[in-house]
Amino acid sequence: MNPAARALRPPAATPVSVALAVAIVAAWLGLHVHAVWFLDAPAHPVRAALCLIGLTWLSVGLFIVAHDAMHGAILPGRPRLNAAIGRLALTLYAGFSWPKLMRHHMAHHRAPGSADDPDFGHGHRGIVAWYADFVRTYFGWREVFVLGGAVILYALILGPRWPYVAFWAVPSLMASVQLFVFGTFLPHRLEAGPFADRHNAASTRLAVPLSLLTCYHFGGYHHEHHLHPGVPWWALPRTRTGPRR
Repeated sequence: MNPAARALRPPAATPVSVALAVAIVAAWLGLHVHAVWFLDAPAHPVRAALCLIGLTWLSVGLFIVAHDAMHGAILPGRPRLNAAIGRLALTLYAGFSWPKLMRHHMAHHRAPGSADDPDFGHGHRGIVAWYADFVRTYFGWREVFVLGGAVILYALILGPRWPYVAFWAVPSLMASVQLFVFGTFLPHRLEAGPFADRHNAASTRLAVPLSLLTCYHFGGYHHEHHLHPGVPWWALPRTRTGPRR
């Protein structure tokens, strides 16, 4: 059986997806607790910078875990468990609404790069306007109240240490830029065309390690994801059968 045919099958190694999802959530929680509650950032600026970088990458990972859950790729055939995992990951990331993101993301897959695609935005106007639309689409009053409430709660608990909540807010914001640039803008911008098919998506020319570091392979293998949305992020490199764009 060729790689393309294997990619169309539900992943047999479901424990891998579950283990990786647990590892990403646990790593984010551990680093978050360390940075917010125990790190003396002014005394350890290098460690603080490394924490910000690590939390940013792990925040991207939280969103990717939720994204795989939307496609049922963590536990195939178990929609409620996928939803529970996705809700947890989105809550930790930025308090996002699972039903809202599910609705928008499925609309993106139904009509990518069209007027009915909520992720397409105003790409023809440039990256800044497109990112602004991206933020307006996914960040609403619910997220403001959830994050605002979390900041107030942290301030009440931490007292004078409350500015360290930046180790949650800043990585989430930086992760949103990373997700947008590598997971939406570069694969779907008009300049990436002419596209191979109706998915209006291109895969970037990043090597596998860079593809992992930038967006857990959803930039380097974005067209492949649209072709095989049920394949989890860690298996996307196996789906490529032709040259990269």
